[in-house]
Amino acid sequence: MTNVTIARSTRISATYAVSLLVVATAALTGCGSSDGSDKSDPLTGGSAKGGTVVVGSNNFPESILLADIYGEALKSKGVKVSYKLNIGSRETTYGLIKNGTISVLPEYNGALLAYLNAKAAPKTVEETSKAITAELDAKLTLLKPSAAQDKDAVAVNEATAKKYNLTATSTIADLAAVAKDLVIGGSPEFQTRQQGLKGLKSVYGLDFKSFKALDAGGPLTVAALKGNNIQAADIFTTDPGISKNKFVVLQDPKNLFGFENVTPLAYKSALSSAGVSVLNDVSAKLDTEALVKLNSQVQDDNKDPLDVAKAWLASAGLS
Repeated sequence: MTNVTIARSTRISATYAVSLLVVATAALTGCGSSDGSDKSDPLTGGSAKGGTVVVGSNNFPESILLADIYGEALKSKGVKVSYKLNIGSRETTYGLIKNGTISVLPEYNGALLAYLNAKAAPKTVEETSKAITAELDAKLTLLKPSAAQDKDAVAVNEATAKKYNLTATSTIADLAAVAKDLVIGGSPEFQTRQQGLKGLKSVYGLDFKSFKALDAGGPLTVAALKGNNIQAADIFTTDPGISKNKFVVLQDPKNLFGFENVTPLAYKSALSSAGVSVLNDVSAKLDTEALVKLNSQVQDDNKDPLDVAKAWLASAGLS
């Protein structure tokens, strides 16, 4: 297994470099930091020591940004924080928070529920939270969801949209007759998830020509869709590249991708009631519009996500 340690001063370029490495070698990586963050391998296990709250993230830019927001919010209230960033997919990070290696993780309520119970079909955000709580490991707790949503979505590139007369009002179901001629791309996990190819087939009847394993809505997926190496892709709805590249996001009337509110997931014994309050305050201020703008600063303007996180917290009165 390859382990990569990355300093915060090179976070942006390193994030994308590691994304390339993950796809190319299927290695799981951990980020360290020059500002007191934990530089150890995030996969080695072991709970945080000395009252340190370990904030982790999955392996895509927005998750890293959210982890920085959570961590810096906690730090501003005197909590000792370390980071284990860019670890991997939910299939890895859920196990790490369950065993206490991670204390706090940015999650998306609908996707987490689909991972825990693929058959659940809640109708509201509140029902989603209740369903997750019923399935969670007893050592974990789901905090309050934010208004910010970042859904998985099926997007097609401009050429494909024109070819098949697809617009912003078109639905995933409109691909049923043409999916056999299209290559779809996304993270390796998208191929086997219910909120992925399995659900696209069972819910919408889509059988694609083939699947190309890339990254989790990151630069590889965007580049492949833009270059027409794939014609459809799993794209996150807060990705600034959607409008920039004139991708068309298809509507999901059958709610395959459900609710996707950004929600902190915590290891109960590692986070005090004051820490819970801090993260709930973050959720109360974070909405989709703000998240899109923050993502644009990181992905389009190449700003360090740590700097973006600190600036947003200050502007929201949270630091």
